[in-house]
Amino acid sequence: MSGAYPGRDRRARRIDGRVGRERIEGDGPRVAVVGGGIAGLSAATVLAERGVRVTLYERDAQLGGRLAGWPTRLADGSEVTMSRGFHAFFRQYYNLRALLRRTDPGLNGLTGLADYPLRHRSGGQDSFARVPRTPPLSAVGFVAQSPSFGWRDLGRMNPRAALPLLDVGVPGVYESLDGVSATEFLAGIRFPKAAHHLAFEVFSRSFFADPATLSAAELVLMFHIYFLGSSEGLLFEVPREPFPQALWDPLAKYLGSLGVEIRTGTAVREVGSVGEDRVEVVAGAAVERYEGVVLALDTGGLRGVVSASPDLVDPAWRARIAGLRTAPAFLVSRLWLSRAVAGDRHGFLGTSGFGGLDNVSVLDRWEGEAHRWALRTGGSVVELHAYAVDPAEPRPEVEERLARRLREVYPETAHAEIVDFRHEWREDCPLFTVGGYQDRPGVRTGDARVVVAGDLVRTGLPVALMERAATSGFLAANALLGRWGVRGETLWTVPDRGRSAAGRMLAGLGRSPARAR
Repeated sequence: MSGAYPGRDRRARRIDGRVGRERIEGDGPRVAVVGGGIAGLSAATVLAERGVRVTLYERDAQLGGRLAGWPTRLADGSEVTMSRGFHAFFRQYYNLRALLRRTDPGLNGLTGLADYPLRHRSGGQDSFARVPRTPPLSAVGFVAQSPSFGWRDLGRMNPRAALPLLDVGVPGVYESLDGVSATEFLAGIRFPKAAHHLAFEVFSRSFFADPATLSAAELVLMFHIYFLGSSEGLLFEVPREPFPQALWDPLAKYLGSLGVEIRTGTAVREVGSVGEDRVEVVAGAAVERYEGVVLALDTGGLRGVVSASPDLVDPAWRARIAGLRTAPAFLVSRLWLSRAVAGDRHGFLGTSGFGGLDNVSVLDRWEGEAHRWALRTGGSVVELHAYAVDPAEPRPEVEERLARRLREVYPETAHAEIVDFRHEWREDCPLFTVGGYQDRPGVRTGDARVVVAGDLVRTGLPVALMERAATSGFLAANALLGRWGVRGETLWTVPDRGRSAAGRMLAGLGRSPARAR
């Protein structure tokens, strides 16, 4: 942290929570938080710190949601931790980092990666290591260094169509671009085809979606958050140990010290109204009453609970929830290899043109557990990701193809035996479809007792992915605390507008009413 700011950007935006009493003394109201991922943990933390009695329900045996981890035994007898794969902790994730600071004030459990190159099969490779952090120097510096996107490409772009990139705000970006796909937007600004992997692999495919089905508003918002609107830069950090040990075990202990009752392995089936003041939560054979509930579930989980709760909120809201969609399946393959990957390989490499392989992580470059296994065996731990997998492809064929592509990307792995492997197939990420923004739930539902949190939620703020989950959790807690006159949590975001007055003026000239919805 830098003084009064959560990072280095002096234009970061502060959103103060509601003014009120510091906390509730005595027996405070009871709140059920349904879901133990980032959003649910964020909400539970703020509520418990203010004196609310919190019960946290998580259907899985582990906390963390999409960042959960669990023990597994390898063929060589090693006890290791498996997870759903690599996640980047960008320095713009102010609210997620604020959550983690509860148990690690200096964020010493995170370590920065010096670079994460993007390699195209044609031979080009882009790097972010020496790109300046602050716009517009970041854009100028990137173009000066990039083999994929040069000055000629910049000159060929359609400047009027690209102007919205200069002034991104929420909800304005959705009002103007939610009706356009990411593919259409890039075609319209004549983004060079040789550099499409920069947009798709870095931004669009972060949503596990085909860019032809993804709202351009989400793509443009990502450009703003990570590149054109923030001076935190494009480099990121990763946990030094697996997710449970580095993040969730300490946070669970902290929540326990605040009196939070954590019920893992407990799925909530239904939520109903009890009079005007309470809700009833059904989990297994148990039925309990609360003064409020935070629905911090993934898309499928939220649909399931809402469909089983016929009197929750109102019919129109329930219909919108029923219409939410999930992104296509994705694969995380982790391989424990008998030989080490070459010493100059990066901890994370984005890839394009390699037959569905989206990135390669060498975990023993940064994760302590993987590093210790590699030292002990002389091997290496490698993770492969494939996003938006065609459902018609047989899964074993996809798994085998990724292993073959690894040998193409890192040829030295062709001589390594696979000591063991784990394949994780998941299909539970939200799909932000073209034109779907207005049907996504907000934090508030129309029923003051019921709030929603998660990365599928409309927050009204320039946040995405893990940061949207954490931010929505804080907002959900604030909404409930406001009912009881308790102060809310302060939030931070990247600037909610372009960084220069000239850029904002030009962007205003480029906006087209025809694209508004």
